[in-house]
Amino acid sequence: MKKIIALFTILLMFDTDNMVSAKSLEPKEIKPYAEDWYVTPEDIIRDIIFPAIDKRVIKEYGGKETSGFGWQQRRIVNIDYNNNHSYDISLTIQVPDSTNKPFEYAEDLVKVRVSPSCDSPKIGCSHGFKVEVLDYEHKEQE
Repeated sequence: MKKIIALFTILLMFDTDNMVSAKSLEPKEIKPYAEDWYVTPEDIIRDIIFPAIDKRVIKEYGGKETSGFGWQQRRIVNIDYNNNHSYDISLTIQVPDSTNKPFEYAEDLVKVRVSPSCDSPKIGCSHGFKVEVLDYEHKEQE
């Protein structure tokens, strides 16, 4: 019985190997990643500032997993350009309520500074890329 199983296993290996070799895969055309996507400036800003806000939300809500995974951006309230070649972005976010009630959220206001890398004597800046949370406010619930 062991010999028959070994024989079938060997035949199966050769048979599948031949079938794999017999297939001719034609290379597919590789499209640029963003060709089929519609991306807004808000999406780009969200991708840049997400990690910094995520860490702060977890810190503000005591490291609860629901706060870290469940928060979501509502809207960008304001963007200010600073003379040191940085941007202050204020946005509102919703964080799941600490009572774990479904569909109940706390609304917070977050101010983040994004400093793109810059080394230019003409505009007087010399710093690397940095994202930092400047201010975090818990808005009052109505």
